[in-house]
Amino acid sequence: MRQTFMANESNIERKWYVIDAAGQTLGRLSSEVATILRGKHKVTYTPHVDNGDYVIIINAGQIEMTGKKESDKVYYRHSNYPGGIKSITAGELKEKNPARLLEISIKGMLPSNRLGEKQGKKLFVYGGAEHPHAAQQPENYELRG
Repeated sequence: MRQTFMANESNIERKWYVIDAAGQTLGRLSSEVATILRGKHKVTYTPHVDNGDYVIIINAGQIEMTGKKESDKVYYRHSNYPGGIKSITAGELKEKNPARLLEISIKGMLPSNRLGEKQGKKLFVYGGAEHPHAAQQPENYELRG
């Protein structure tokens, strides 16, 4: 009789990956990074355990969006005070803080619970080509497609 494999903290092996966002499409990059953060690219995937890998994204400022998303896509936030809604378009956010644009996109594809928060903390996004994680010896990750 076969036993089903269940991952736990003692038998999880995590890797570090570097992904270059230059010239990539926002949604396609985000969905693949979310898959890596959740660990769904591994054969040892277990839904209730955080067995994903760490991801470093560089050149976030050179991400691309298709169609008219830069002017039409709007991100909202609210201060919880009356009249406290604020909005910013994707193009303005890309100019102001391109790393935040990618973080919002990727974290929106993770579960909305404690497990998703834990997985989201393994994401590091940088607007330029430099990152301070050389000590972790990250591997370059080639995106599919």
